[in-house]
Order: sequence, then structure tokens, then C-alpha cells
Amino acid sequence: MSNPMDDAVVTMEQVGGRTLRTAAWRLHMPSDHLPILFFNGIGANIEAVAPLAAAMPERGFIMFDMPGTGESPDPLVPYNPFTMSWTAAQLLEKHGLEEVDVMGVSWGGAMAQHFALQHPGRTRRLTLIATTPGMLMVPGNPAAFTKMADPRRYIDPAFMNEHFQTLYGGVDKDGSQHQKDSHIGRLKPPSPRGYMYQLMCMMGWTSLPALPFLKKETLIMMGEDDQIVPLVNGRILKAMIPNARLVTFAGGGHLFLLTHADESVAAIRDFLDAPDTDRETAREAKRALA
Repeated sequence: MSNPMDDAVVTMEQVGGRTLRTAAWRLHMPSDHLPILFFNGIGANIEAVAPLAAAMPERGFIMFDMPGTGESPDPLVPYNPFTMSWTAAQLLEKHGLEEVDVMGVSWGGAMAQHFALQHPGRTRRLTLIATTPGMLMVPGNPAAFTKMADPRRYIDPAFMNEHFQTLYGGVDKDGSQHQKDSHIGRLKPPSPRGYMYQLMCMMGWTSLPALPFLKKETLIMMGEDDQIVPLVNGRILKAMIPNARLVTFAGGGHLFLLTHADESVAAIRDFLDAPDTDRETAREAKRALA
């Protein structure tokens, strides 16, 4: 089976006063689709979600290791959603990308919300995966949070394998053992400082007051068996975002992108490929005035 990183262009980029390990897929390939800016989950390195980029070869992708995760060096000073969204925008500028479809999973879903609110001109559509509106969320299974806080989940495959169901749920589908082993093999532990600064980044942050003003078309994807981010959080997001739709995955846990990969990619494609009604209306109005 091919390595999903084989087609990635991996560089160390100096942006926003930070050094970030960045992976880009097909950014300069002719395409009818905008590239995707992807924000990863807490502590997760690029490799953890690289299979999604490989599964959508018609699109460009760009993502990066947060400071202190993967192979990005430790942050010297803390950061917050404002500064990291600005840094991400600088990265897009460096690659000549004016507009992207923004996507984020879990912790990265909060970053994706903030990026879309802070940089609406760079954001076409928004995809939120297994995520919440920040600190004002409905918490998940306490046992899952206890295991998630244990650094052994990154460095001890036996620990991860034993507690995978508690941590992520939704592993009863065909081939789930292979998917688990493959996922565990792609993980690289963050540094203690990197992990702590990621936790600190979202301390006290919530998107709830701003969500009614988020006018971007938004897809919310949630697993019905998510032990970390219960489905009700997706329902809250849908209720608060004006142009949102919610797709749920029966039996899907926190990593349904992994265990329900085909269904997930199909849902994302359906959403991103749908006609852009606002732009069509604007074009028709422009033609009428001409």
C-alpha cells in the first residue's frame, strides 16, 4: 500500500515568526477545485491525516504541524487562535493561495471556525469534523478524557491498541484492526511544551457568540459513537451557524475519518462540489447590469 506522504511536498516554512513543518499536495496542479487548508487535532502530526489528502487527488491540500508537534520545533512563546489564524493566512500568502476551503478535525475544528471568522475573504466553505464550539461544549466520556491525557497514547502502541475503543469509539467496522494499526503507526508524540501550548491556546475560547455571524456554507460531520466529542455538540453548531448542514455516521467514533473513510470522503465531496448559489447569483446580477 502506498504511503500517503509520497506525493506531499514537505518543507520547513518561516511564517509569522515561527518555523512550521508544512505539507502540500498538488497545490500547483490544474484543478477546478479550490485547495483545502486543514487544521489537525491536538497533538497530531501531519501524517495522522495524510490519508485524507491522498484520498482526494482532485484537490490541493495544505496542512502543517503545530509548534511542538510532529517535526515543527517547540514554540518559544504561547500562541492563541488569533495569532495562529494570522500565521496560517501568512502561509497561504506564501504559497500564493488567495482563497481555500477550510477544514478541521477536533481541536483543529475550533481553529477552522476561528480562521473562517477572522479571514472570511480567504474562506469559501467550511468543514467541521468531530468538533465543538470551544470551551462551551458538552463533554464526552470521562474515561476517554483520562486516557486522552495520558502521553502513552502517542508512544506506546499496546496502550493505544488496548484503549482505542474507549478513546475513539466506532471501531466495529470491517478492517478496523488494520485501520487502528495503521493510525498508531503514523502518530508521533508532541513535545510536552507543544502539547501544553496547544491546550492553552483554546483556554477560555468559544465561537458561540460569533457563530450566528458565520455566513459561510458549513458542513458539520459527527460520529454517533464519539466518546470524546458527543454528537450533541454538532447539533449545537448546526443550530448556531446559519448555512450549516449536519451529517452523522452510525457507529462512528472520534476517528470516523479513519474508520468510515469512504463515507467521509463522499460526504466532503458532495458538500464541496455542490453549486455555489451565492456566487452564481452574484454572477447573474453582474451579467444583468452589463
